[in-house]
Amino acid sequence: MHTLEPYYSWRNHYESSSDVRSPFYQRSYNETSYHTKIYNHFIHPQWDDFGSSTLFLKILFVDYEDGFAIIEMLGEWNDCLHNDIMLLKREVIEDLENEGIIKFILIGENVLNFHYSDDSYYEEWFDELSDVDGWIALLNFSEHVLEDMKTIDLDSFFVMDGELSEIGWRTFSPDQLCARIQDCVENRIGLIG
Repeated sequence: MHTLEPYYSWRNHYESSSDVRSPFYQRSYNETSYHTKIYNHFIHPQWDDFGSSTLFLKILFVDYEDGFAIIEMLGEWNDCLHNDIMLLKREVIEDLENEGIIKFILIGENVLNFHYSDDSYYEEWFDELSDVDGWIALLNFSEHVLEDMKTIDLDSFFVMDGELSEIGWRTFSPDQLCARIQDCVENRIGLIG
């Protein structure tokens, strides 16, 4: 797992540690020391800790003017034992929402498992965004992770699955990726409405 780095090609556009509005502002990274672990596996030092012992993330890009954030995730999303959604919501998402972010793209190709508890934090997040035409899109999560999420109807709160499981997101600029996801969201809303 130590070879899995957060996507770095957008660093010339955005770095969360240099963004005064980011929850990770002034965070420093020791590139020569691997000290953080998920279970007994070291992970790359560029991943950000937000309080979970099994789930880490990297804010890859934020556009405050257009109100969107792209967040890459790594590890095991465990609400059952660690209440990861509560930590994510309180330690990261709320800071971004307070800065005007209403569209969230969560990249989950490195999320290994999902263990659920209840959906109250998901519902809270969804309700906050519904009032301002925001959304949460899950991009490239593994099928078994999505199936576990659907078990407690998280697909009621997230835009997920289908085309969002297959987008080659690294070929886009951040703005292009958000526009592409926005199209998917609008198409789904059009089908529901």
